Amino acid sequence: MRISNAAGVFDAVAAGTHDGRPVLLLHGFPQTGRAWRRQTAALAAEGYRVVAPDQRGYSPGVRPERAEDYRIGVLVADVVAITEELGWPTFDLVGHDWGGAVAWWTAAGHPGRVRTLTVVSTPHPGALAEALRSDDDQRARSQYMKDWREAPATENRLLADDAALLRALYAGKVPQAGADAYVRHLSRPGALTAALNWYRSGRPDGEIGSVEVPTLYVWSTEDTAFGPGPAQETGRWVDGPYRFEILPGLSHWIPEEAPETLNRLLLDHLRADGGRNHRAPLTVEENGRH
Repeated sequence: MRISNAAGVFDAVAAGTHDGRPVLLLHGFPQTGRAWRRQTAALAAEGYRVVAPDQRGYSPGVRPERAEDYRIGVLVADVVAITEELGWPTFDLVGHDWGGAVAWWTAAGHPGRVRTLTVVSTPHPGALAEALRSDDDQRARSQYMKDWREAPATENRLLADDAALLRALYAGKVPQAGADAYVRHLSRPGALTAALNWYRSGRPDGEIGSVEVPTLYVWSTEDTAFGPGPAQETGRWVDGPYRFEILPGLSHWIPEEAPETLNRLLLDHLRADGGRNHRAPLTVEENGRH
């Protein structure tokens, strides 16, 4: 499906009946809404209405050239605008990687809109900021964020030799068909630069506060991007009901590496806040690119 608003046209995968409880899924770098295929199917089969958009820069119809147009405040505004266009006054929010960061900021800034929050891999931005000041391990893990601000050298490195370095980021944990689809998508003119602009947009305009909505945070022990320090500290930034799940032996790519495990945790979290939805026939709508 496609979602049009003032920012442009977002491509998205949607599934489930239109009257189901709404869930928005936000992907990270370097992926698209396709990353949530297994979660989309599982949620729709349980009666939820699920939408997984290709976020700003990943959707060709919302691909501004300036890095500052990818500031976190703009990305949060996209979430609000997308859900308003969908007619969702409240919704459950799920995010992974950069999508997790956007989800934290959205839940903190719009608690009346977000019914529950689920974040995979990404610690609360406040916990991460503290770790970057005091945790040598996390500083080393996050060095790539600074390196990737160099343009166009980063794009050239990632796409050289049939995108060998870009493919290596998936560490063999993302199914081959998915990795190939992401590489094709990001190899199109302007796509990778737009995705990297998330790293180049500068610091947030303000500070993030605590999250009040019921929150599930899922972190894996073999995540190379986010270490145990900020993961363990994230709970201090949640004032509402909080569940922290550690998945041993899994990498950063949890939604695709361990979909059944994540689906179980996610459904348990959603059912704990409002009970189980009626079962409805699964329907899936795609924009034709995924």
